[in-house]
Amino acid sequence: MSARERAAGVAAEVRDPELPMLTLADLGVLRGVDVRKDEDGDAVIVSITPTYTGCPAMATMRDDLVRRLNDAGFPRVQVRVALDPPWSSDWISERGRRALREAGLSPPGPAPRRTGPVPLTLGPPRPAPSCPRCGSAATRATSEFGSTACKALYRCTACLEPFEHIKEI
Repeated sequence: MSARERAAGVAAEVRDPELPMLTLADLGVLRGVDVRKDEDGDAVIVSITPTYTGCPAMATMRDDLVRRLNDAGFPRVQVRVALDPPWSSDWISERGRRALREAGLSPPGPAPRRTGPVPLTLGPPRPAPSCPRCGSAATRATSEFGSTACKALYRCTACLEPFEHIKEI
């Protein structure tokens, strides 16, 4: 196994600090891993994209990547933030979507497709997601803001359970 394959495997196992049921790879935040050789040995360069600009978890993601790669024998690690293209909730893997549902979180639907200016709408921002516990489509928003900026709070009107929904971005 090459140094790049080994480093990519280690980076792909690092968990998201806010959604620990997901790896950074499953969340679609991990964009690339490269290894460059020079006279001092291997240098690992990891690229990550925040779920939104200003995401407070980025420093923890960076620190976790550096620590895990250091522990795996890569003493020189650089984490770069890639903002283009911006992250999309469509980048969450199927395994990640399953893990969200199993943890009681509603995974995002397809991200909105936009060309040109973002339209101003005064109605509900999106259709209500299905309940991750019972599967009912009879849900309603209780708050557009959950425990993190990328989540909204909902309640199922069938089973009456509250749940968080990962917003479509």
